[in-house]
Amino acid sequence: MKDSEKDIDKLLACGNVLRIKPYGYSMYPMFVPGRDEAIIRGKGRESARRGDVVLYRRKNGMLVLHRLHHRGREGLYMVGDNQVKTEGPLSEGQVIGILDGFIRNGKYISTGNILYKALSGIWLFMRPFRRPFQLAAAWIKKKTFKRGNGGVYEPEADKK
Repeated sequence: MKDSEKDIDKLLACGNVLRIKPYGYSMYPMFVPGRDEAIIRGKGRESARRGDVVLYRRKNGMLVLHRLHHRGREGLYMVGDNQVKTEGPLSEGQVIGILDGFIRNGKYISTGNILYKALSGIWLFMRPFRRPFQLAAAWIKKKTFKRGNGGVYEPEADKK
């Protein structure tokens, strides 16, 4: 493990809070790269619960921020909000932090927020249906916003 990796693990283990900007689209729509920031606290003695977004380290050293889908006999299984397949099993020791909240457009939103909890629960429940939902949304977007006109829908263009 590199020194920088040890430092992050140590900071969280000592009770510090990290503010990070996630990149990539595995947690879309919750996190949009360049817009949102995640507030991560060390897990301490607390174990992550189903639905929690956790920061964990893969065996190759990469840090990943995904949602805990379920616990199995072999370990923990994670899934990104923009993914269908789960990743795992992971050991409890690979989890180094838990999402405490996030900052969107300058406003802090706690994971204790009732709306956040409701939307997270619904999105986790919808995991098997995400791909058909995404395909339908893409089809609607394609039909609604024709290419080549700057994204403006022109009903007259459908008549031509």
